[in-house]
Amino acid sequence: MQWSLILLFLMAQCCFIDCQLYQFHYINKNKTWTEAQQYCREKHTDLATVTNMKDMKRLNNISAGYQSEAWIGLISKPAFTRTWFWSLPGVEFSESETNWNPGEPNDGGNQGSENCVIVNKNLSWIDNSCQTPNHFICYNETNTTHKYHLIKDKKTWQEAQSYCRENHTDLISGTKQLQDGAVKNVMDSRSDYSHIGLFRDTWRWSDISSFSFRHWNNDFNYPESNSGQCATTVFNDGGRWTNVDCDNKKPFICYEDKVILIKENKTWEDALTYCRDHYHDLVTITNMDDQRWIQEKVKNASTPFVWIGLHYIWSLRFWVWVSDEEVSYENWASPGQMGDCDVSGAMETGGGHKWFKRNDSDLFNFICSKK
Repeated sequence: MQWSLILLFLMAQCCFIDCQLYQFHYINKNKTWTEAQQYCREKHTDLATVTNMKDMKRLNNISAGYQSEAWIGLISKPAFTRTWFWSLPGVEFSESETNWNPGEPNDGGNQGSENCVIVNKNLSWIDNSCQTPNHFICYNETNTTHKYHLIKDKKTWQEAQSYCRENHTDLISGTKQLQDGAVKNVMDSRSDYSHIGLFRDTWRWSDISSFSFRHWNNDFNYPESNSGQCATTVFNDGGRWTNVDCDNKKPFICYEDKVILIKENKTWEDALTYCRDHYHDLVTITNMDDQRWIQEKVKNASTPFVWIGLHYIWSLRFWVWVSDEEVSYENWASPGQMGDCDVSGAMETGGGHKWFKRNDSDLFNFICSKK
């Protein structure tokens, strides 16, 4: 079977590789948010879901020449419950991993107005109004020496988030970062309370995904006045978002998903054949953004793992993507994963959505990429 798989890989080298797992489409028709949602679901996949700043650049590129605003797939309704999120894309909030100060969160005495979080000198969490200016802590993803920066200019939570994204990566997010010993090193014993990247709101994406990315403009009363509204991206404001009555008629942006979860249980080789017969290929994951998009899909799988397009070539002793992409980005549960004969890569559908080697004969759901 090993040689037949190698032949499949060689055949795949002539295939077109689409590096985008989803595409945006600007629709220059004036519709209400609900009408726009219906149109996108009929013609494409759904109203645009925005996952990170790279997506914002893509939205701005397709809106070139339009000096107005357009609907995206974010909506808030009074029936939606407030949910905690981390500002940094890809970091998921867990109720079992918190560090609340005693008596917190108290929501301002149940006034429903404390939707952002600050930390004290001991890094304990305290819910606070998003509009209260405070110091804040930024996270720098690209610098391993100076990851964290305490900014002593007092800003609102939204202004702090914008500053961190423009000058670093984002507000510090997740218990892993906050428990890093390097954070305490940047805390000044004389410093006041500091914003971190934890917030809650009632906004939800049209496609029911749980992405936490928000890009509100600085004039927006974030996030306390967000009931019964829909979000638009404003092109002449750098694509920043504002909340608008959903019954207004505006252009809109759809997205087209280029991957699909197949809820059929197949061996890895049968999954590969199915994807190539019906779509394009088993999915390739080349970066963290791809990983975040795929892990949102696998949450709906019916098996504990899903097959991806990663296979171990025993005769050559290395992992390969069926699309012939280089294996540069990795998300193995155990670093330096070595394979065995007849094993392939699978992503866990829960937990941290890490990659595991599994026997090719195991039966799992799988993710196909589309042309």
